[in-house]
Amino acid sequence: MPAKTNRRITADDLYRFEHLTAAQISPDGRFVIAAIRRIDRETEKKYSSLWLFPTDGSRPRQFTYGDHVDSSPRWSPDGRQIAFLSNRQQEDQPQIYLIRSDGGEARRLTDMKGAFGAFHWSPDGRTLLCQFQKKAADALARDEDEQKKKLGVVARHYVSRTHFKLDGAGYLPEAERWHLWRIDAGTGKSAGKATQLTPDGIHDEDNPCWSPDGQWIAFISNRTPDPDMDPNHDDLYVMPAGGGALRRIETPLGGKHAPSFSPDGRWIAYAGSVGQGVWWKNTSLWIVPADGSRPPVDLTETADLDVSHVTGGDTGTGGFTRPVWTADSRRLYFQVSRHGDTALMCATLAADGGVSLERVVAAPGVVETFSLDTAGSKLAYVLNTLTSPGQLFVQDLATGQTRQLSKLNESWLRKLDLGRFEEVWFEARDGYRLHGWILFPPDFDPGKKYPSILQIHGGPQTQYGRAFMHEFLFLAANDYVVYFSNPRGGQGYGNAHGQVIQHAWGTVDYDDVIDWANTLRKQPYIDPNRMGVTGGSYGGYMTNLIIGRSNLFKAAVTQRSLSNFTSMWGSSDFNWSFQETFGDDKPPFENFDKYWEGSPMKYIGNCTTPTLVIHSEKDYRVAQEQGEQIYVALKTLGVDTELLLFPDEPHGLSRNGRTDRRIVRLTHMLAWFDKYLK
Repeated sequence: MPAKTNRRITADDLYRFEHLTAAQISPDGRFVIAAIRRIDRETEKKYSSLWLFPTDGSRPRQFTYGDHVDSSPRWSPDGRQIAFLSNRQQEDQPQIYLIRSDGGEARRLTDMKGAFGAFHWSPDGRTLLCQFQKKAADALARDEDEQKKKLGVVARHYVSRTHFKLDGAGYLPEAERWHLWRIDAGTGKSAGKATQLTPDGIHDEDNPCWSPDGQWIAFISNRTPDPDMDPNHDDLYVMPAGGGALRRIETPLGGKHAPSFSPDGRWIAYAGSVGQGVWWKNTSLWIVPADGSRPPVDLTETADLDVSHVTGGDTGTGGFTRPVWTADSRRLYFQVSRHGDTALMCATLAADGGVSLERVVAAPGVVETFSLDTAGSKLAYVLNTLTSPGQLFVQDLATGQTRQLSKLNESWLRKLDLGRFEEVWFEARDGYRLHGWILFPPDFDPGKKYPSILQIHGGPQTQYGRAFMHEFLFLAANDYVVYFSNPRGGQGYGNAHGQVIQHAWGTVDYDDVIDWANTLRKQPYIDPNRMGVTGGSYGGYMTNLIIGRSNLFKAAVTQRSLSNFTSMWGSSDFNWSFQETFGDDKPPFENFDKYWEGSPMKYIGNCTTPTLVIHSEKDYRVAQEQGEQIYVALKTLGVDTELLLFPDEPHGLSRNGRTDRRIVRLTHMLAWFDKYLK
């Protein structure tokens, strides 16, 4: 192991990271194809290439090259081809490409104008099933006329859509939705021919999957008359593989995603919750007969598990992976967010209808993505930890033997002094046990008094835990004790933990955050006069609430923050849906006092805490005006404040934003805390 250099991590190190953004094991289990993302400092662009990792641990090799984005690789069922998305011919329009698994030149398969979602090979390897959203007619007209393109959008006219924008995507087309398409993957004259399977209209079709015989397609869709105003009615549908009449499978009311046929074709597994507006509730793993002959069965309800990937990190990778069956149709592999981990678990189905659950990957951390070979003997997964943003592993499921296949970022990260983490369980004022972590700075001296920074997670339906957080490490590298926890209202600790703040934001969750701060305040190494607080999104909401209701902290940085429930109701991309979580299911004009009671703006007049306000100008989740209200209020009060805005960035700046902007954000945050805490 290289000797420690004692260098600490810096904001500028963001340029050095490489990230695994996708990985899939080959059908025969001999290789893993992965997409690795890098950052070009000169252009501020992010590129990714495909790499092939032998599962025997021999040397990986780069599979595609160039300054473009190759992503989402998918093995054909026979393992002879790999389909992937690439923007190599047009930067703003990816297409599907095919490349032989033994190498060679990639050939473009599609020539479609619009956005690609998930795509999957048919069992016979002749066709790709694709989720696709056609480009709007006015956008196509601009593409074909240089003068119109130069002038840009003239107007946006919405008639039917209530959810008319989406953070990270921008303003949505009025007419176009996500539909299902079949694409010929052959080499003849029909190669690349795209056939739309589901009709145009106001309904999206999501998460498509093939039946094992290739005769049927399952997907999720909300077919109510106005899905934007009735978002909880996701249903599971099956249709013939060539298109045709849809058959709805009876399932409980609630959100659903990620259907997956069992290899014997008898069952469809899916992830879903039950109820309307139950944002707090666990997502469960369900199975239902593919013919709909019996009601669905919830496999994880009694274990009180959240079948999800909601563990917060700032690497900008990962996402929920569709549950994966073993070849005998008796076992299902799936992700679970639990006690600071995103764990990989297996459900074994007994002949008598019982189910047993076990954790598959023992190592603590976040399983970002995973896949099994056809035989179900090898498991490939990406594991993100407190000190590594993600490595690729393969595990023999019979023996449990695990091999690390990648060494991304190891050569330089292992030379740094990142500090030390300590896991803590503590009691809230009512005796409830809560979970947190403390990050001590490098060269920590327990005899000294340190300034500290409390980090509050977003959501609130997420959790902090054993995920890589460059931001935390950066602040600790500058001699701050950084601490973070999972107050009630988040996920990962059962339904009761999440439900307690339904229509009650800023109550017990606020108390939990303050109790965590007071727990640290009592430690001999914490200077009680040099405590800072920060958070983003819901964490920004809580920061805003704290500075209006407490003088505990000497400085604050509020980021992409919610400040006023009433205006949030109308300005967010989720707009009216928020009444399901903080408005007693009523709009503000019917329940103004309720909205005002939970809003930080009600209390901001009491604030004396110097506060830096950070917001992105294209944040459509928590609109810029939310941060502006705090900034203007503090200016009016004469409280020291500054406003830092980032152009062209969405809600996820801290995770996925342009790297130079992420660095500026970190340096401003550090300078603010240094000004008041050092």
